Amino acid sequence: MNNFWTNILRYPRFFVSSLIGLILVILTPFKNLFKIPKLRVFLVLFVLLFSISLYFIIINMVGL
Repeated sequence: MNNFWTNILRYPRFFVSSLIGLILVILTPFKNLFKIPKLRVFLVLFVLLFSISLYFIIINMVGL
């Protein structure tokens, strides 16, 4: 029974490490795009536009 609870307590660690790995895999192409000077401007504009759009969508969903 003790082995069962040790395995259960390992799941949060596994979840966090899997989530961090997923985020790193998703962000790697953007990091490579940021190295090219021409694409850096478009990437910054895209992130800014995405953030502003997400902000307004959440504000409208909440009803503020």
